[in-house]
Amino acid sequence: MAPNAERDELRSVVRKLLSQLASHEDVRRATETERGWSPELWATMHDEMSFGAMAVPEARDGAGFGLRELAAVLEETGRALVSEPFLTAAVAVQAVTLADADEVGAEWLPALMSGETVAGADLRSPAPVTVTADTATGSLTNVAHGGSLDVLVIAATEAGAAGLYLVDLRAPEVKRQRLQCLDTTRPCATVTFEAAPARRLVGPDRFGPVLSRLRDFQAAALAAEHVGIIDRLLSTTREYLMTRRQFDRPLASFQAIKHRLADLLVDSERSRSAAEYAAEAWDQSTDDAPLAAAVASAVCTDAVIRTAHEAIQLHGGIAFTWEHEAHYYLRRALGDEALLGSARQARARIAELVGLRADQPTEEKELT
Repeated sequence: MAPNAERDELRSVVRKLLSQLASHEDVRRATETERGWSPELWATMHDEMSFGAMAVPEARDGAGFGLRELAAVLEETGRALVSEPFLTAAVAVQAVTLADADEVGAEWLPALMSGETVAGADLRSPAPVTVTADTATGSLTNVAHGGSLDVLVIAATEAGAAGLYLVDLRAPEVKRQRLQCLDTTRPCATVTFEAAPARRLVGPDRFGPVLSRLRDFQAAALAAEHVGIIDRLLSTTREYLMTRRQFDRPLASFQAIKHRLADLLVDSERSRSAAEYAAEAWDQSTDDAPLAAAVASAVCTDAVIRTAHEAIQLHGGIAFTWEHEAHYYLRRALGDEALLGSARQARARIAELVGLRADQPTEEKELT
């Protein structure tokens, strides 16, 4: 784990890089391409920032950092609202790193860490996919970046037992159908496997614990992205309200506006604290790491949606125009909730982890 100063420097370097290569106009142009994202930015982030290797142990030829360092990068990719599959690729790399057999990592990790192979992960379980004789059959819908990935980590059943598998989406036995999505920066697709080549990563004995750990990783990583979005929206909204004038005064000078900005700042600070603690807990494999990830998911999902709505309202009519960036952030926030889990689901996970049962009377389950 790098010291705080080094993570701040990493965050600064990534922000500078993205300001040069991923302006709002750049991102919008990239989403209009067939791939939906920029191969140039993807390559630069891997070549110059070692994104794919960042959270891989040195023993596996990775950079040897942790989720906290990766979260610093994801915070900036969220802030810039890039459309490259950085989040899902990071989860896939962790899945391969946690594989039962070291030879699987030796075979796949080099190409994943370099970015040569674009990987993703879909952690829904039970998934409607079965594996027989190293081939996968079934269909998954709403797969993030499913139309442009090379390989996909999925949960599937083999002989009635669940496991994690790596499926090569470049095989002719895989069919993809791109979907119309609310969030154009996180495009989705339906992916159908017709006896597609599948490599087992994790067998039934370790499936449950590994899947839970990967879900915690994804929740903490997504929370970091949301922190970046919240920070960006707070900054741009404050700047707009400081310069926009009504009745010969800046809008930000009105008490009602001040209160709303203060609420956004509170959301920003709460989200950052929850996300950073979740990343640290995951790195340290503490007993409360699953709870920390669920709390970060609940706090940050609520906050990013609320902040995106407020940013549009406080910008006024200009935020509703197609050219303005505010509604793109709202689309991402709402799309993430639908695709990767809602705050309500996260709170249900919290209740499960702290021992609250669904069959308890309502008054016993209320949290004060």
